This record gives sequence, structure tokens and C-alpha cells, in this order.
Amino acid sequence: MKTAIVADSTICPTKEQQEKYQFEIVPLNVQMEGKVFRDGVDLSAAQAYQFLDKNPEDWATSAPSPGDFLSAFKRTAGKGAKGIICLTLSQKISATWNSARMAKESAKNELPGTKIEVIDTETAAGGENLLCQFAAREVEKGNKITELVPLLEKLKKNINLFMILETIRYIYRSGRIPEVASKIGAILPLKPTLTISAGSVHFAGATTSKTKSIDKVLKILKESWDEILPDICLMHADCLSEAEKLKQKVQNLLPSAQIFITEFSPIMGYATGRGSLLIAFFGK
Repeated sequence: MKTAIVADSTICPTKEQQEKYQFEIVPLNVQMEGKVFRDGVDLSAAQAYQFLDKNPEDWATSAPSPGDFLSAFKRTAGKGAKGIICLTLSQKISATWNSARMAKESAKNELPGTKIEVIDTETAAGGENLLCQFAAREVEKGNKITELVPLLEKLKKNINLFMILETIRYIYRSGRIPEVASKIGAILPLKPTLTISAGSVHFAGATTSKTKSIDKVLKILKESWDEILPDICLMHADCLSEAEKLKQKVQNLLPSAQIFITEFSPIMGYATGRGSLLIAFFGK
């Protein structure tokens, strides 16, 4: 039984990942200047940052519709998939999971011969990317969907994800953290670090420099990283050179790690702001 992987656009796959695994990506939506753009399809990250600089208040986002997911399920079934694993970012962050779940219900009538499983990854972005890549590799090995789903449900609890930001004001505007954290960040010249655990975004601390924030995260990485699952995802918001320097630091720290770099999608860049870095890995 051929199994396909469907995911939302916050996984931001690398070119190599997309070519190898052929993820079916369902884009989230960006609304600006009275128009709707599909994340990473009609709008590039560079274009999004330009607009954000010009008119930062005229910007909104929304989850894909159930119809968007149903269309994705139909496309994959049309290519021969008899099983579909759909992974989405946390339902505590977005309505994306709910749209996918509703599409699954509709697909019972429209795609009766296709088994569909929808998983709330309880993470996002790099964490979700790691789970998608893991699932795709297991499919290549011939593992069945009935075996994969419980494994993914277990593994998602081991995802560690940290975002190191230039400023906290963008993430507050997105409604993902408490107002008090934003006020503290606005008063003090600090570089905040956020994490996602149990599906929610949490304020993990702040330092006076990004270098100090990175050093703290690297300490956690060294102590917690599971070498049996060596993949480490680095994401950046328009700061590739910083991501490459971070990759070298991680490689020096963990020589056997399999590290890859990808860029935030427009929606991720909007939520975090330019200069943000993300690191995701499987913990022990």
C-alpha cells in the first residue's frame, strides 16, 4: 500500500527533501492589501519581508480550509496513494489541524478506498519537518500506515524546538504569547528564546545577545539530543549566514549529527520577524 505524506506549509521543506519525498504541501493563507496569498506559493519570503517593512499592520493569516486539504487528499489519491498521513502544526497554534480533520470526514465518501490519518504534531515548523521526514523514510522502508501512526504519536513527544528571536514584538502581534512577555521584551533590550511544548508556545528566557541565547540552546542540545535520531533542523528568517554559522557550531558540538538548513515560509517570517533562528531535534 503506497502511503503519501501531506503537511502544511510551515514545514518549509528543503529543495532536496521535496524532490526526494514529494510531500503534498497545503499552504496557509496570508491576507494583505485586500488580497489573499498562499504561503510560499503566491508569496515568497523575500516579498513578505518587503511588505512587512512597508505596511506591518496590514497583514493577517488564516488556516487552510477543509476544501484545501480535501483537494490535497484527492491529488495524492489520484497519484496512486492508498494511504495518507497528514501532519499539521499544533491545534493550539492554528486551526489547520481542525481543517484537515474535517477534510478527512468528507473524504470518507469521496475517497472510500483511501485510508487517511490526521496527526496533530503538537509542534510546528522545524519540529513538524522532522516528523514528516521520519515518516517519509519509514514509508520508503515499507512500513504500513497502521504501524507508522502510533510511532509518530510517540515520537512527537520527543521533539525539542527553540526559536531565538531578534525581538519579541512580532510574535506577540501574532497572538502566540502573553502580553506581559511582550511588554518586558519592549522595555528591555533582550533577545528572547521561545519553545513549543505540549502544543503551545512558551517563553523560555532571554539574554542580552543572540550569541548568549544560542549558547544556552546549544547546551540543552548537547544534553538532550538523541543520537539514534540524528537529524537536526535549522531554520532562519532572512539570515542564512547566521544559520550557516550555527550549523558549524552544532556540527563541532555533535559530529555525527545530520544537520540541514531551510528558510522560514512567509507566515513563519511574519510571526517571528527577520533575523530569527530555529533549531529542532529529537530529544532522548
